[in-house]
Amino acid sequence: MTSFSDLGLSPKVLSAVTEAGYSEPTPIQSGAIPHALTRRDVCGIAQTGTGKTASFVLPMLTLLERGRARARMPRTLILEPTRELAAQVAENFEKYGKNHKLNVALLIGGVSFDEQDRKIERGADVLIATPGRLLDHTERGKLLMTGVEIFVIDEADRMLDMGFIPDIERIAKLIPFTRQTLFFSATMPPEIQKLADRFLQNPARVEVAPPSSTAATVEQKLVASKAKDYEKRETLRAIIDRQDDLKNAIIFCNRKKSVADLLRSLQRHEYACGALHGDMDQHSRTTILQNFRDGKLPLLVASDVAARGLDIPDVSHVFNYDVPIHAEDYVHRIGRTGRAGRKGKAFTIATAKDAKFVDAIEKLIDRKIDWEDGPPSAHAADEADEKPAPRARRSARKQAPAAESKSEPKAEPKSESKAAPQQDYRAAKPANAANGKSAGSRPANDDRKRSRRRDRDDEPTPVGFGDDIPAFMLIGAKN
Repeated sequence: MTSFSDLGLSPKVLSAVTEAGYSEPTPIQSGAIPHALTRRDVCGIAQTGTGKTASFVLPMLTLLERGRARARMPRTLILEPTRELAAQVAENFEKYGKNHKLNVALLIGGVSFDEQDRKIERGADVLIATPGRLLDHTERGKLLMTGVEIFVIDEADRMLDMGFIPDIERIAKLIPFTRQTLFFSATMPPEIQKLADRFLQNPARVEVAPPSSTAATVEQKLVASKAKDYEKRETLRAIIDRQDDLKNAIIFCNRKKSVADLLRSLQRHEYACGALHGDMDQHSRTTILQNFRDGKLPLLVASDVAARGLDIPDVSHVFNYDVPIHAEDYVHRIGRTGRAGRKGKAFTIATAKDAKFVDAIEKLIDRKIDWEDGPPSAHAADEADEKPAPRARRSARKQAPAAESKSEPKAEPKSESKAAPQQDYRAAKPANAANGKSAGSRPANDDRKRSRRRDRDDEPTPVGFGDDIPAFMLIGAKN
């Protein structure tokens, strides 16, 4: 069995790894570290949760023991797609670099430019950044990239999904061609392969698991639901309540709005939970993540910003409130549980409309996912049976006044025949039980009353110009 001492790491790094409690490297670490130490380009492919971060942090620490950084000229550059991932890499350098005296600068959004400028001015041995903020500093003339020796592109497939590839290409042109490039990705679609071919020179390819595979320790289930949001939320609550072994869970949504709506719903039902999405400021995101790690918030509602690479080692459950549109995102979402050999559970709520996305996921991971209570075909049939009823009621309302007017004498005013159904419609909704407010308590200028008055045709016909007709309208048309 390979140990860290067999990989060629320096004594300082080996001491820090031992103090952190690790004795045996993971397959991606065993494959990538020796090549990285020889200054060779590396293309690493491994599923999330397999230790990709340490596979480039450890050799970088060994290589950086010689030399020192100069002001505004970092020696190494690590690009990450999100702030959380960048902060997580910085924590790894702090943990494994405790015996080194290296300056680590973190350039991410949501933090003051001035504070980051001061770190750059002191000289950064390691620069960890998101693409946008890095380009901001470069364009302001605060950063020179001509001294970069090692260039790391982490989570390359996520970079592609988030539209960062043009930014990465701009950044690569600012870095010396003789650099060493370490390229890591969980999946290798054709677009990412083309990117790797463009950035890497004769790379060592390290692939320790089939692309887009899921961990065998994760139990995966599909749960059928009707398509309406309140029904999906009810289904989610039922799944959560059934889990006797739930310690904590991440609940994934496809949209930021869905994250906000679901958070409010869970809080109304007295579930202790927090939210994480891309529009939050950095302080709020850091606080929420720390509370989730500490167990203060057992449920975390998140968009896919939390799906890639976040190191929360002991997540017991993952719930997909929405089936991910991109099948690769499913792999990264459920990769938040079952990490480091632990067991985990992943539940995905699917409606009849999600069939094509479920098929794409099963094709990608090359396995069928079991349904907990059967596929959603029965729910789809129920929805089809329910839909005609409202249409029938609406058509009955429209036909009722016509039938009454035929049976009444012609001399009776038209407005009275219209007033009856309008009065019945208002009477059908006398109060709002949820808010404890009656319809009669609304102000006279209420918008809903005005909108109903616009739809009535029993009011006097309005006069356009009154008795005076503008002169231009009396001019005859030219032949």
